[in-house]
Amino acid sequence: MSSVKIFAGKGTNDLASRIAEIYGKPLGKSTSQKFSDGELNFNYNESIRGTDLFIIQSTTPPSDNIMELLLMIDAARRASAKYVTVVVPYFGYARQDRKDRPRVSIAAKLMANLLTAAGANRLMTMDLHAGQIQGFFDIPVDHLDGTAIFVPYIKQLNLDNLVFASPDVGGTARARSYAKHFEADMVVCDKHRKRANEIASMQVIGDVDGKDVILVDDLADTAGTICKAANLLKEKGANTVRAICTHPILSGKAYENIEASELEELITTDTIALKQKSDKIKVLTVADLFAKAIRKVHDHESISALFI
Repeated sequence: MSSVKIFAGKGTNDLASRIAEIYGKPLGKSTSQKFSDGELNFNYNESIRGTDLFIIQSTTPPSDNIMELLLMIDAARRASAKYVTVVVPYFGYARQDRKDRPRVSIAAKLMANLLTAAGANRLMTMDLHAGQIQGFFDIPVDHLDGTAIFVPYIKQLNLDNLVFASPDVGGTARARSYAKHFEADMVVCDKHRKRANEIASMQVIGDVDGKDVILVDDLADTAGTICKAANLLKEKGANTVRAICTHPILSGKAYENIEASELEELITTDTIALKQKSDKIKVLTVADLFAKAIRKVHDHESISALFI
């Protein structure tokens, strides 16, 4: 069996270091530089010929992270790596997964095309914004589930009157899976947007009076939806309100929104590095989960044991 080598892009270097350490391999040596005009240049500083190569990089802004990832894949193919698995803990542009109005791009499909065209043999990611994005790829996709990270943490909270909530209608399946696992009730916060990142109105469908509510979402960008939902749930009589989200994008006034909200805590992961610390944000690491998945993929074993 070919040997494993793990490399990291600049955007996810800390997480990649933890994954490699748990796996038991040092991170591979590489160099990423910029020309004066901002053009990127990448090269591997060691032989990768005939290896099972795992490239770890979340496609977070700026777009340099995406371009660097594409260059890493291309360089790997040209350096005769046997098999290239792209590990993308946070898959960006996934919110643009359909034509919801005329004359717009389907960016998630474009991202899939770019990664495949660059030479990726396999994608490993976590909690896509929409599960059907897996169908945009003509290569195997390992879609890891955040429940393996969040369920143990929720259990140790020992909440008596647990209710799960979806911050919008589109996320009901995600919230329902948690509610089913804990044999708890579920409510929905139905929202209407004027435009992206701006909520016009929201209402709660279901009873939360005296309940300990946990909002479930895949990502938090400005955190406007989660914070507005938390405030509304408290108005409706919720005892406590927490939120879990896999990908902490947290742009714009996200940190201010979280601090000013009724949230007890926002429970998230390190698929994206936080820009600043907050007493209300609890970060759980995904390093162990990805390290186990990498080992199983390399050993040609099923990854279903990693799911709850």
